Amino acid sequence: MDLYENFKAFVNAAESNSFSAAARKLDVVPSVIAKRVQDLEKRIQAPLFLRTTRSMELTDVGERYLTEVKSLLIDTENVLNGLSKNRGNLEGHIKIKIPGTLGQLYLSRLLHKFMQIHPHLHFEILQEDRSVNPLEEGFDLALGALPESYGGVQDIPLCALDRHLCASPSYLQLHGTPAQPSDLYTLDTLVYATTGSRWQLLGPQGTVILDLKPKLRTTDGTGLLQATRQGMGIAVIAAYLSDPDLQKGQLIQVLPDYHIPQIWLKALVPERRLQLPRIRELIEFLQHQLSAGLKPMEQA
Repeated sequence: MDLYENFKAFVNAAESNSFSAAARKLDVVPSVIAKRVQDLEKRIQAPLFLRTTRSMELTDVGERYLTEVKSLLIDTENVLNGLSKNRGNLEGHIKIKIPGTLGQLYLSRLLHKFMQIHPHLHFEILQEDRSVNPLEEGFDLALGALPESYGGVQDIPLCALDRHLCASPSYLQLHGTPAQPSDLYTLDTLVYATTGSRWQLLGPQGTVILDLKPKLRTTDGTGLLQATRQGMGIAVIAAYLSDPDLQKGQLIQVLPDYHIPQIWLKALVPERRLQLPRIRELIEFLQHQLSAGLKPMEQA
């Protein structure tokens, strides 16, 4: 298995641009990573990295070699994890990207439940609200609700996310209630930065697009909810956050004849990673857990 360990050292060093970071991930000392990479370089008779005292980067050979080595590692892991599956255990490492607010409120809890079911798995969970190409950034899967898709990556829908246009009663009393979408240009708007300041409203006469200059842009979904509650302006808020306040009258739905299109929470999975039993099991688990949608925050 020396060659397999050398491949792992090279891939982890390339993805982290650091022998030290690769060593921490593989639970060895940096000199071991350096030795394994040197063994590979001797075997192929070409340098894989350009090293200085302050940085390291892949050579052209290293760039080409990295893609091939990743594929070989996946094939090897398929075999090893297939044997683990036959023993009744899922084993291995899963690196996953989850969004911020939704991750904190729901997805982390589901992933922890999956870990309890499969105690031999090891997880690396990173919270990012930006769109991530899991193939390029070394994730086994990336969860999110942004529309981007990538080559060599499969989009797997998990559940629909409803959203509402909301404001507090105090804000509407002070500033007036909009009667048509264009009225929003004269009012304070609060925007979830990840989905942007271009709002799309579906109404009786079709689709209306608004390009807004918001009073607030934030990547914090719960912070957006709090700002709306406090009368700072009008916002598009996910139903799982806003429904309890709408039911209590703490928020009011604005322009009720117009609807905000649904977005979908989806898993972005590199096609080759779908061959791994642990990845397939995790996706099936998430699909089952999210099949009924997301309950409002206070009921979760």
